[in-house]
Amino acid sequence: MSQSPLCDQLFIAPGNAGTASCGTNVPLSPNDFEAVGAFVQQEGIKMLVVGPEEPLVRGIYDYFQQEAFQDVAVIGPSGPAAQLEGSKAFAKTFMDEFGIPTASYREFTADQVDEGVAYLATQPTPIVLKADGLAAGKGVLICQSVAEAQAELKEMLGGKFGAASARVVIEEFLDGIEFSVFVATDGKGYAVLPVAKDYKRIGEGDTGLNTGGMGSISPVSFVDDALMQKVEDLIIKPTIEGIQSRQLIYKGFVFIGLILVKGEPYVIEYNCRMGDPETEVVFPRLQSDLVSLLQAIDENKIGQFEIEKDPRAAAAVIVVSGGYPGAYEKGKAIRGVEETEGSLIFHAGTKMDGDELVTNGGRVIAITSYGDDFQAALAISNKNAEVIQFEGKNFRKDIGFDL
Repeated sequence: MSQSPLCDQLFIAPGNAGTASCGTNVPLSPNDFEAVGAFVQQEGIKMLVVGPEEPLVRGIYDYFQQEAFQDVAVIGPSGPAAQLEGSKAFAKTFMDEFGIPTASYREFTADQVDEGVAYLATQPTPIVLKADGLAAGKGVLICQSVAEAQAELKEMLGGKFGAASARVVIEEFLDGIEFSVFVATDGKGYAVLPVAKDYKRIGEGDTGLNTGGMGSISPVSFVDDALMQKVEDLIIKPTIEGIQSRQLIYKGFVFIGLILVKGEPYVIEYNCRMGDPETEVVFPRLQSDLVSLLQAIDENKIGQFEIEKDPRAAAAVIVVSGGYPGAYEKGKAIRGVEETEGSLIFHAGTKMDGDELVTNGGRVIAITSYGDDFQAALAISNKNAEVIQFEGKNFRKDIGFDL
């Protein structure tokens, strides 16, 4: 955004040590709509781009429909439309209604524990359990046995993920390879961004616990034109038609998490925003001006927008805190960021403590590099991941191992 000739001034709330170099960090919570609104008025801001899911699900788009903000373009879906991410049950019902291919499922609430336990006894393993609400990327469990699934279901409905798991979706396990498709839409037209693939498990070879993402690559070798045509016909078009049919207001990005099973694409989940860590390879491959693209969404012209893509591959490696996705310590001094060469360094869980850059989250930094293919790009990112140092640092060296 800061590189766009259309952007005079960029504010980031709350921002981190990295965003401070692109614009002005503002110590505001994106969930405090009144404070965000006051700041927008004070600075005469013309466009509000909502990054995280929580303010979208809570209805920040709807808050900005007041008379006082009629000149402000808001990029993101309305609260009702954001339920595509905010509720797994809502998303499943939506896919059912509009014939979008997805895993078969049943949903259960806390007063249906016994029913749920009995249902699990009839299901083949592995079994997928999903907390209905937002659980910061940690609400999906893949259970290898019926007994494990039954124990986890009781824990989830008993409050393991708080309100997010007051309702649990039990889903058939789809065995295949995953990829991510990003669509910019104004609710009627759409444009497809570069395709990516992310790696969620903490351990090499896709082992261990799920995280918010340990790395990503773009493009994806097995996603050819024929497969993308299928994705467009079977999934993207019916999704946009469903949004129109339900009269949902949607001006932003739809992330579609897909799995390829025996040559056929199925939807695993929707996100109502750009997803991380794929964005760190998707946007670097976007050669079109990003603010122009956002304006096209706002002006209902995204259907005519030409997306230009960098022909090179991009690979991102996430450097995480020791112990993540479990308990981890913050405030560890980070060294070596200035010594990296040939990569884009994206900050996530960082902050400045006086003059010192320190860790401030589980996923600390994303390192993105270009190359003729993803292996060449990955070699540069991995090299720079060795250069960056902090106590307990961890990263996966095998991103793209399955391609």
